[in-house]
Amino acid sequence: MTASNPLLQDFDLPPYDAIRPEHVEPAIRHILADSRAALAPLLDSQRDTPSWDGLVLALDEMGARLGRAWSPVSHLNAVCNGPELRAAYEACLPLLSEYWTELGQNRALFQAYEALAKSQAAAGFDVAQTTILEHALRDFRLSGIDLPEAEQKRYGDIQMKLSELTSTFSNQLLDATQAWTKQVADEASLAGLTDSAKAQMKQAAEAKGLGGWLITLEFPSYYAVMTYADDRALREEVYAAYCTRASDQGPTAGRFDNGPLMAQILDLRQELAELLGFANFAELSLATKMADSSEQVLNFLRDLAQRSKPFAQQDLAELKAFAAERGCPDLQSWDVGYYSEKLREQRYSISQEALRAYFPIDKVLGGLFAIVQKLYGIEIAELHDFPRWHPDVRLFEIREQGQHVGRFFFDLYARANKRGGAWMDGARDKRRTASGELVSPVANLVCNFTPPVGDQPALLTHDEVTTLFHEFGHGLHHLLTRVEHAGASGINGVAWDAVELPSQFMENWCWEPEGLALISGHYQTGEPLPQDLLDKMLAAKNFQSGLMMLRQLEFSLFDFELHATHGDGRSVLDVLGAIRDEVSVMPPPTYNRFPNSFAHIFAGGYAAGYYSYKWAEVLSADAFSRFEEEGVLNPQTGRAFRDAILARGGSQAPTVLFADFRGREPRIDALLRHLGLSAEAA
Repeated sequence: MTASNPLLQDFDLPPYDAIRPEHVEPAIRHILADSRAALAPLLDSQRDTPSWDGLVLALDEMGARLGRAWSPVSHLNAVCNGPELRAAYEACLPLLSEYWTELGQNRALFQAYEALAKSQAAAGFDVAQTTILEHALRDFRLSGIDLPEAEQKRYGDIQMKLSELTSTFSNQLLDATQAWTKQVADEASLAGLTDSAKAQMKQAAEAKGLGGWLITLEFPSYYAVMTYADDRALREEVYAAYCTRASDQGPTAGRFDNGPLMAQILDLRQELAELLGFANFAELSLATKMADSSEQVLNFLRDLAQRSKPFAQQDLAELKAFAAERGCPDLQSWDVGYYSEKLREQRYSISQEALRAYFPIDKVLGGLFAIVQKLYGIEIAELHDFPRWHPDVRLFEIREQGQHVGRFFFDLYARANKRGGAWMDGARDKRRTASGELVSPVANLVCNFTPPVGDQPALLTHDEVTTLFHEFGHGLHHLLTRVEHAGASGINGVAWDAVELPSQFMENWCWEPEGLALISGHYQTGEPLPQDLLDKMLAAKNFQSGLMMLRQLEFSLFDFELHATHGDGRSVLDVLGAIRDEVSVMPPPTYNRFPNSFAHIFAGGYAAGYYSYKWAEVLSADAFSRFEEEGVLNPQTGRAFRDAILARGGSQAPTVLFADFRGREPRIDALLRHLGLSAEAA
């Protein structure tokens, strides 16, 4: 089996095209058995005088071998989900959870790390090594190293159950998203939709052997209906299907209901926090973040909400008045996107759809690469011969002064059996092995954009362009690290509420004339974005930014309150209702079940951490303000950002890295100015 299993072979890039579901569990069991067998002799050799190479690098090597097999499996489960792969993936979750709990509760391993941290050798360690040891000792404690044996076992059981429940949450959301479609036979029903959206729906119908047009709940299709469909009843029908996914409401009510899962997940997280001596899961979450306390997070979010709410109320009043003039006196949730787009068109003579023609995918990618090449002194080239999991996948290499730095995959378009949203994950970490070999980083960058139709290239909305820049910022954080210790290279070891800094930072170039000149060009003529369109686009930048800010703050406050107050007798919907009463200006219909699809906090890494987006946005806006002062394409400022933030990964506290770049602590005023939510901007 070993000889024929690609997950157990040496490989440079993961053999995505050769991995089959039947390879998964045998490979993981084999590697875990090897790792357990290697641990005892490793600890024996490190008992008296532990060394960095003998202890940390040896553990890194074991972790890297497991990661080499599991990372591509986890990735394929997200982008090519199917029944056999899903079953194989889920069979491994308890095995992995049990293994990581064993390591985290291994007393001899903990003592070896403690001894190394206190040894004379530690005096000669660099700052990244010191940070890695501090984090390792902290993580042992957060794994229950100090608990009695029975409570350690309970800790392990909880972690195993949570890994199973969060995976089921994600699967049920994907299944619910795919379970609803609407075939449309009469094109008149799609009045208002753009030609590109209708072509996409026709292509979706043909792919299923159907006539007419097929509306799905994949985001490009949902967005097209909510933004452009003149038929209000159609908008309401699609809205109701989308916002009740995986719940007890709507057209698939009860079939994939995540409600019971959420209750179990929250109960287990609370129990886990109490086991470790925390009052609630929010406090446990903050043990590894920048923010000092729950109070600090909640004060930060409520302060932003207070500043933003008057702007949001004004946005909504204008929208309601506009809709009423056009025969809609009772604006509802399924009307907001439609009338917002009409108002944007009237006020700024610009639409997302008109802009789409100027953002063909290759022009956007070429411009994105040109920007980072100028700022960071790197070169990016496409590679063509590599193992891919889908024909649309592309691979690129980063080089610096002719030397290889890293590679990244792009999987950009929405399709069936692919998880929604956009994300970056590390396929391989940069690290130097005990033998001195330097392993280069590899990243997966995934989006769900509108795919190309026929011979026409994929044309992105400006929102999609911004998403692309955001994910590429994460990718650069992973790829441009200069740290050669796995525990702090790239995004490893970075506090979660600072991990969005490089991603949100990259979004700024989507709004700068110098950046837009590089990323835009008409897909047929190559003509640059005309000055009048550019002016209108920049004028519309902060259109409804008050409403958008409150929406994000609603999500952040809901997440944090949910985890900080669990057990007070309120249901998930009770907590959400209270937050909406406090910050929302337009509550959705009672059947809305937003939490049931909130995968960030129930199936991702953002539990009691969704506030990180706003927290890091303060950092990114303030960091970018230095570029505004010194030139948005200034290579010296770009190198300074790379050296202070991107290159240093998780080697030091984010506050230290930020101060090294900015020369001071972060301030909130740049964010408010960028969003038009300050007196100065207004």
